Amino acid sequence: MSETQCPCGRGDYASCCQPLHLGQAQAQSAEQLMRSRYSAFAKHEIDYIVKTTALGQQQALDVAAIAEWSKANHWLKLEVVQAQEKLDKHHAQVEFKAHYHDGKQAQVHHEISHFVKHEGAWYFLDPTTNMHITMKQPCICGSGKKFKQCCAQFL
Repeated sequence: MSETQCPCGRGDYASCCQPLHLGQAQAQSAEQLMRSRYSAFAKHEIDYIVKTTALGQQQALDVAAIAEWSKANHWLKLEVVQAQEKLDKHHAQVEFKAHYHDGKQAQVHHEISHFVKHEGAWYFLDPTTNMHITMKQPCICGSGKKFKQCCAQFL
């Protein structure tokens, strides 16, 4: 991959994911957000990874571990298997394969990720955070709904 090519595979970094990383643009779909998050891992844009995680989960992220994983691997390519942009009014799902080299051998991280749209912006719902969430508490996405009526089914 050339220095100018976007890690997500959709063209030139300066016109693809970089404007999102710099806060000059906002992802228009869950797939675009997922692609920009992959590029953020490849470019070590850890703040972007944090900012694009569901609002109520950001404080529970292990930022040091995210940074370590980002920097420890050589990111090879992204393959979007499928994107379902309308699971319901505010939720989407993207299945992808992130190809990377861990210094010893090539690896593939295959994941089905869920996203939520809140106040016009897409956020990643992180299933790995170590949070105790009850069904009756306000949802982690900031919607104001109870967790059980919003994002619970996607985590």
